[in-house]
Amino acid sequence: MLQSKAKWKFATNNESLQWMDDTIQLSPVTKELLLQRGITTANQAREFLSPSLTNLHSPHHLASIEKASLRVHKAIEQNEKILIYGDYDADGVSSTTVLLIALRKLGAACDYYIPNRFTEGYGPNEAAFRKAYEDGFRLIITVDNGIAAVHEANIAKELGLDLIITDHHEPQEQLPDAFAIIHPKCSPDYLFQELAGVGVAFKFAEQLLGYFPEQLLDLVAIGTIADLVPLVNENRILAYYGLRKLTTTNRQGLKALKKWCKIEGTVTEEDIGFLIGPRLNAVGRLQDADLAVQLLLTDDQEEAEELAEMVEQLNRQRQQIVADIVKEAEGMVQPADQSGVIVVAREGWNEGVLGIVASRLVQKYDRPAIVLAIHPEEERIKGSARSIPAFDLFKNCMRIRELFTHFGGHAQAAGMTLPLHNLHDLKKHLNELIHQQLTAEDFKQEIVISKTLKISEATESLVNELEQLAPFGMANPKPIFHIKQVPAEIRQLGNNKKHLKLHFREDTCQLDGIGFGLGDLYPKISQQANVSLVGEIGINEWNGMRKPQMVIRDLRIDEWQLFDHRGKKQLDLTLYDSNPEVDYAVCRQITERIPKDLGIVTYDMDFAALDKVSSLFIFDLPPDLGKLEDLIKKTKPATIHACFNVENSMYMQVFPSRDDFKWFYAQILKRKTIDLNGELEMLMRARGWTKDRIVFMSKVFFELGFVKIDNGVIDYNPTPVKSDLRDSKVYQKRLRQADIEKTLYYSNYKVLKKWFSFCMADVEVPKEEKVTHGI
Repeated sequence: MLQSKAKWKFATNNESLQWMDDTIQLSPVTKELLLQRGITTANQAREFLSPSLTNLHSPHHLASIEKASLRVHKAIEQNEKILIYGDYDADGVSSTTVLLIALRKLGAACDYYIPNRFTEGYGPNEAAFRKAYEDGFRLIITVDNGIAAVHEANIAKELGLDLIITDHHEPQEQLPDAFAIIHPKCSPDYLFQELAGVGVAFKFAEQLLGYFPEQLLDLVAIGTIADLVPLVNENRILAYYGLRKLTTTNRQGLKALKKWCKIEGTVTEEDIGFLIGPRLNAVGRLQDADLAVQLLLTDDQEEAEELAEMVEQLNRQRQQIVADIVKEAEGMVQPADQSGVIVVAREGWNEGVLGIVASRLVQKYDRPAIVLAIHPEEERIKGSARSIPAFDLFKNCMRIRELFTHFGGHAQAAGMTLPLHNLHDLKKHLNELIHQQLTAEDFKQEIVISKTLKISEATESLVNELEQLAPFGMANPKPIFHIKQVPAEIRQLGNNKKHLKLHFREDTCQLDGIGFGLGDLYPKISQQANVSLVGEIGINEWNGMRKPQMVIRDLRIDEWQLFDHRGKKQLDLTLYDSNPEVDYAVCRQITERIPKDLGIVTYDMDFAALDKVSSLFIFDLPPDLGKLEDLIKKTKPATIHACFNVENSMYMQVFPSRDDFKWFYAQILKRKTIDLNGELEMLMRARGWTKDRIVFMSKVFFELGFVKIDNGVIDYNPTPVKSDLRDSKVYQKRLRQADIEKTLYYSNYKVLKKWFSFCMADVEVPKEEKVTHGI
């Protein structure tokens, strides 16, 4: 067996959902994936696979949007200064840019303000509002924030500032007393509530402009995808067309940024998620986010290239800071921490990247992680947390809310500030809660598998169909498939053999599976193992050749495994992560070949005290097959390593025939005495026998009482007891030894595994599986 690293969960279709018609040509695999998304008809499938801008909802259905629009137009007419109050992440800066472009298009006197992550934190703050009023602004429009700004809204009213809030975050029990709130979840008539902040800003821009501003969709795609909102309904349409617009964008800032990202051709959601989004986020993580907005706004090529290079440098700096903190944090994680919630804190850590660091710790240890920066002069700590699916971080932290000065977030991520002296209690209480709620299995990461595929189904045409399901993201995940097959070939790739490649064949169909970073599993996959693997199906193109390929996310082997090391004198068993509590060496006596960290089982032990074991490393052949059968039946190992090494093989030596015994005995009868000290060479030449054969037959005759032997001289016994050759223990021992060697040492892999399988099943090995010898 081989355990998977993650917990596998197979997606199931709602039994009430059935495919309703066949007026669209799709493979059964794609139809099943659409059913998992609640799509049952050809028309729904067409709308999903080919999104249309006509299916976007009208911004008129957003509550207060007309009131807000009139107020903005009045401000433009009266030349009032308008301030856009944004946020420092990719959604926030793209939202700010969208609304700023729309207002400038209308001739507004407007500017933007994004709070500093370190000195001001997220969302509106009183000082910023007062400064805006002093600077002559009379209308503030928030983007991607503001729905929780109850106090700040009151300050705005007190100052005589009109506040329009556009946001998408969860509304709290009390809404701010603002001039207008544009929020899908505060709009009963709006049919989609999961827009990103940039999606809400875009709707407001559309209302203000009086037409659909398609030219802004590239910015909308960035914020929507980077903010991890569900990519369904309107978000899917906006992302779909936004990626097209981003592919051909004329914005100098985005063109320069794409160049640094080495993005050529069609831009995908992965380009935003892994390249563009992190770079825009890096600015606000290390300094004011204004630089990111300037990059998105500029239409000057030279300035764009300069700004993009600055963003790139900040991103590299962010990557190095993250790497340094991750290394320090990992060094602080103690073995005891790995059983519950990991909490690490240190002075001097950059607060802007602690969420990324926490995510890295979760990925490595499969545990919730809280990473905090210590401010000793204020005796407080502040940072971020990330969790695992089975542990609701928000709910559990709310149970100890009294420990925090500030706390916010959701089930899988949170931010927090607390007094330094509460650090111990935070760790103590969270560990108590997690151990009360979770089992060991709950800590494993979860992979949701869309469907089991046959090798014949993993075709290039299927990959082409799957591409129509993109863009992938929240609520529309990239399909993960499961394949179970015996690989035709397994090998390691890369300079350091870091990667794993499996090749599968089924009739005329072939499929490669590539596991990046999984090269360490190579020695743990036995010959002819039936491997289950899960991953994404795509196309590998090399030297003009295109063929389907699975990028492996995880793999496991559900059946017991046999590793064949027979005859190998140099054997590195450190590759197999032996554990003395569950792994045992089977031998007659301890030798240098046997690792010191293995438990020892000898053939003369009482097996009744043994239980199931993980691995058996069998170094020596048993004295009889029955002994080994009993051991396997009792321990039922998940893995067997056959490490036999036979020096003087009984099976490979020719067993004397009955005629051989007759001829030799006739010579003894005839001559009465044979001195092997002087006549051995003559006997060997006469019959072409080996010394071993002559000595063996002599011992059999001696044991049966046919002869007497003294110091190499054989004398005839005139009064022998009539016996059969098989009555000799020496004869039977050699028969057994040859039988054991043929069954366990000289058999091929398939026969050996079948023999062990019968033992595992706790049934008698069939006679046809037993090798018999005789004269």
